[in-house]
Amino acid sequence: MFEIRKRRTAVAAAAIGVTAALALTGCAGGGSEPAATYDPAEKVTLNFAFWGNDVRAGLYDQAFAAFNEEYPNITVNSSFLGFPEFWEKRQTEAAGGGLPDVMQFDYSYLRQYSENGLLLDLDPYLGSTIETDGIAENILGIGVVDGTTTGIATSTNAWGLYTNPKLLEQVGVAGYEGGGSWDDYADWMKQVTTAGGAQGISGGTDWTARIQNFEIQLRAEGKQLFSEDGEPGFDKARLAEFWEQGAEVRDPAYTIPQQRLEEIYPLSGFDAAQTASELTWDNFGAGYLGNLGDGYTELGLVAPPVTKEGAKDLYLKPSMLHTISSKTDHPEAAATLVNFLVNSPEVGAIFGTNRGLPASETQLEGADLGGLDAQIRDYEASIQDRLGDAPPVPIVGAGTLEEKFRQIGQELGFGTLTVDEAVDQFFNEMDVVLNQ
Repeated sequence: MFEIRKRRTAVAAAAIGVTAALALTGCAGGGSEPAATYDPAEKVTLNFAFWGNDVRAGLYDQAFAAFNEEYPNITVNSSFLGFPEFWEKRQTEAAGGGLPDVMQFDYSYLRQYSENGLLLDLDPYLGSTIETDGIAENILGIGVVDGTTTGIATSTNAWGLYTNPKLLEQVGVAGYEGGGSWDDYADWMKQVTTAGGAQGISGGTDWTARIQNFEIQLRAEGKQLFSEDGEPGFDKARLAEFWEQGAEVRDPAYTIPQQRLEEIYPLSGFDAAQTASELTWDNFGAGYLGNLGDGYTELGLVAPPVTKEGAKDLYLKPSMLHTISSKTDHPEAAATLVNFLVNSPEVGAIFGTNRGLPASETQLEGADLGGLDAQIRDYEASIQDRLGDAPPVPIVGAGTLEEKFRQIGQELGFGTLTVDEAVDQFFNEMDVVLNQ
């Protein structure tokens, strides 16, 4: 398993080198010339790429089948990978000038790809090919970088804490109630692990391996990860303090061992039914249920621990966006596909909240929000008192730093880095990213 871990880390670490190449390859950015509309008689093939799993792939297949009923001459060839591998491949393609025509896109990479001219200017298509009547202005604004629209949000989501009621019943521990302190959550995980350890069930995973948990702690202190100008909202001491929180919860008495996480990858401990909780974005629920398989019909979803009571530490973010390569040969057909995926009520009925709560009112009307979908809607309503303003559009290289944070979390889990070494590594990487 060490060889697998080393390969994954090495490949992802190379991403920063490819990122630097983007500035050299992305000089042919999309302009704002008036856009033509797609001729339905034209036969077109589009490549579409997304991250996800077999569950999401099946939903996209249904969506493309519905799209082809309306646009039979547009063939959509789709492919998917896990999240880290998806961005490794995109950055390699970007360096070679060959991005897919249409992409599912993450907010953390939007500024980087936009400023390097790799994404099509969508403004000429808004209000015509891409319908905007059902999308709020603040949601449309999510996809704007330096005054140009390069992405359309499909949906919004929020950070939450999923729990597995079936496993908790199996080990005889009550579900986590939500909120509380990080120590409260750690104590609960230990209780679950103590009760379920003989069955291979742990309370959760080390929360300090996720940069989002660091972000919500900073937001509770009135800070951001990064300002609009790219200034970090933390110093070495604050990052060390955060990673020191994990010293206790990285113990197998609290959380699933890192080695076991490597063995079950690409599944997480949660969707492999080996951990009873997971801190993540709320739209991951459908994927979890799909991977958990038969016998799992419900999940718990509650607010994450809070660093400071009354803090506006959470926010709604685009769970994903759709973007178009600036070098696509078929921009009109690509914009037509984006419009369908964002606005179609039929797509809303197919996906539910798999991609988050639909951002388009038109699509939301088509979504039958029962079960988990209604649970996510209700969860986001329940955290209104903790929702603050969304952070600035992520800095160039935010995705690279998020991946580095994850890698360091792995190494801390294996015990191959000290906290001081981890902090130095991250700040060295951050220095490269911020000054490239």
